[in-house]
Amino acid sequence: MWSSLRQAGCLALLLASAGCAHYPLNSPLGSAPSAAYRFPDTAAGDTNSDSLLVCLTFSGGGTRAAALAYGVMQELRDTPIQGSNGAKTLLGEVDCISAVSGGSFAAAYYGLFGDRFFQDFRERFLDRDIQRELAVQLANPATLARLASPYFSRSDLAAELYDRTIFEQRPYAALVGRRPYVILNATDLATGDRFEFTQEQFDVLGSDLASYPVARAVAASSAFPLLLTPVSLHNYPQPAGRAPVPEFQEYQDALTAFDSDRRRWAWAHSRLDYYTRKQERPWVHLGDGGMADNIGLRPLDAAYRFASGFIRPRINRRQVQRVVIIAVNARTDPQEQISKKATPPGALAIAYKATTIAMDNYSFDSLQLMHDLQTDSDQARAYVAGCQSRLDGYAATLDPRCAKPPPRLLAPAKLHGCLVQVDFEALPSEQERRHFLNLPTTFALPRQDVDDLIAVGRRLLRDSPDFQRLVRALAGAPSPVSPDQDANCG
Repeated sequence: MWSSLRQAGCLALLLASAGCAHYPLNSPLGSAPSAAYRFPDTAAGDTNSDSLLVCLTFSGGGTRAAALAYGVMQELRDTPIQGSNGAKTLLGEVDCISAVSGGSFAAAYYGLFGDRFFQDFRERFLDRDIQRELAVQLANPATLARLASPYFSRSDLAAELYDRTIFEQRPYAALVGRRPYVILNATDLATGDRFEFTQEQFDVLGSDLASYPVARAVAASSAFPLLLTPVSLHNYPQPAGRAPVPEFQEYQDALTAFDSDRRRWAWAHSRLDYYTRKQERPWVHLGDGGMADNIGLRPLDAAYRFASGFIRPRINRRQVQRVVIIAVNARTDPQEQISKKATPPGALAIAYKATTIAMDNYSFDSLQLMHDLQTDSDQARAYVAGCQSRLDGYAATLDPRCAKPPPRLLAPAKLHGCLVQVDFEALPSEQERRHFLNLPTTFALPRQDVDDLIAVGRRLLRDSPDFQRLVRALAGAPSPVSPDQDANCG
């Protein structure tokens, strides 16, 4: 009898604790600005130069994506280049990493711990069975009681596991002022818009990112629909007496560009939606970043196209002469099964397809946009040169005794663009290609698969013709590319 009473008492205690379980809230902004997570300027004498701006993007794909990224990082670490301050590695020139879902684990860990990434990231993530560990926690009665709360879910549990066993309970403050600048991407489930964990994004929420756990951002970025649950943020009122967010005027200006630049309008509209509709949208619920951009290229496209971005102003100030984007795409293409059956697919199969087909289609579009950066730069220079030529012709007709020639136009800075794609489709062997394209998206892979992914990541980067042209260009060697060929990275 006493045993039954004790069991009943324990059950009652667990149920009572369920009502108290709540995910940690993001903090509101204070009335005065504090240290914020924005793209940092380099210090004088820093080995990372602004003239060469290198950004990596890591796609979604669970452990598969993180392992492929790990191999690429190893190859960059082992690629020497000559800088103004002497010899260094290409990894040392990496300025930013934009990552999604599984790739977010690698990006966040390297951003926090630097070269420790190569010492213990395998042990802390790649070689672990995260799925089994989560399942064991879910079987714990205390965990089940917490999950009974409407304010605590599977992704909150996963975030706690990541925080405790991978990221050492580090908040975003640990990343402030450091390069590479890490952009972790999620998806706003209410609108389908991309949501990035940067202070610029948190400004419109009236929230301080510096105190937010990095692990929760990773959990949001990798909250795959059905398997994991959304991660939620509070959209706070703007603090009294604090000036509008620094980008506010650009958002306002962009709202007039509906007909001329629809993408710029949509970007500004989504940001102002958080900022101006506080009472209607007091909460933001985030899911897997791959639903909006499974490669992570969209933040870099915005950083290049918009005045408030961290790439465009540096180009305009002639700080940046070469922009390098290395896109690590761990997408899969498993053998199709739906089309082989007469019976229509079930609900789970439809849900999976609905979330993954759009990811791959949108990824192709993102890559094509980045290919256009070099073309945009060349066209702008050609346009200004044409205008200047006409002005010179007009000036030649003027009598210098009566009129002064018009001032010369300021030509846009010459920009060398480089997009290197690391993708399983580049493998020449059909058998090897199919092996990697069929690897599952999980948080548990056999050690041999992890070894193979790391090795193929190194090889795909090293063997890329674009990467080889880049290394030659950085060494000052002439490019063997003829004028009628693609000059990317030359």
